Order: sequence, then structure tokens, then C-alpha cells
Amino acid sequence: MIGILLITHNALGDSLVDCVRHVMGSVPGNLKVLSVLAEDDLQCKEEEGRDLMEQLDTGQGVLVLSDLCGATPYNIGQRLIQPGHAEGITGVNLPMLLRAISYSHMPLVEVTRKALDGGRDCIVLMNNDEGKNAESGCCDH
Repeated sequence: MIGILLITHNALGDSLVDCVRHVMGSVPGNLKVLSVLAEDDLQCKEEEGRDLMEQLDTGQGVLVLSDLCGATPYNIGQRLIQPGHAEGITGVNLPMLLRAISYSHMPLVEVTRKALDGGRDCIVLMNNDEGKNAESGCCDH
């Protein structure tokens, strides 16, 4: 099982986990959150992230999801990734997270691709026919 680490500003990660609980009925054990506050010491947060990754890694790897490219959670995540063993995606959204969880039994490279595709493919205009069509794959988590 691939571990999933959310690194986000404030309580965004916790809110996403609450949404996962709502949609899926429970929160899987392979999902953890590292919340970053403005007053946090970055070195301590990076160490906390490494500890969480160790807890999540069962030998198949860890997918790190951060919220905003170039921001502090992203920078921490970038220091934690190890290509092939710990991959990272920024711009996390709920469809991306649900895909990562739903496919976390697959190899890391596949989970990463499914999460990236899910996050991107589910951004559609609501007044567009594509957004009205459940066949678009948007709801396929």
C-alpha cells in the first residue's frame, strides 16, 4: 500500500481528510497530514514530515501532495521526495486525493499518474457539457 502525505497550509489538509471521511465513510490508515502554520520552524516541520513518511512507508513508497507550488508546504515536500520511492505533486484537490487513496494498492508510479490525472481532469466548467456529463471521468475516484 502506498502511503499518502498531505503537506498543506493551516488546516487545509485536515479539511480534505474530513471530506475523505464524508465521501468514503472512513479515513484510510495510509493517509497522514502535515499542517504548516506561519509561525512554524521549517526545520522542525521537515523533520516531522520525515517521521510521518517513515510511518507511512511500508516498502512500496509514499506520495506527497502539497497545496501550492512554491509555497512553504511545497518546499518542505520537495526536500522529502526521492524519485522512484517518494514522489510529489503540488496543487492538491479533493479529486486528486480520492484518486490517490482509491488506487493506493497500485505501484507508486501508477498512483502518482492516477492522482495527477484525477486532479487535472476534474477541473471543468460547470456550464460546459463536459462538466454535465458523468461519463467525463470526473466522478471516477
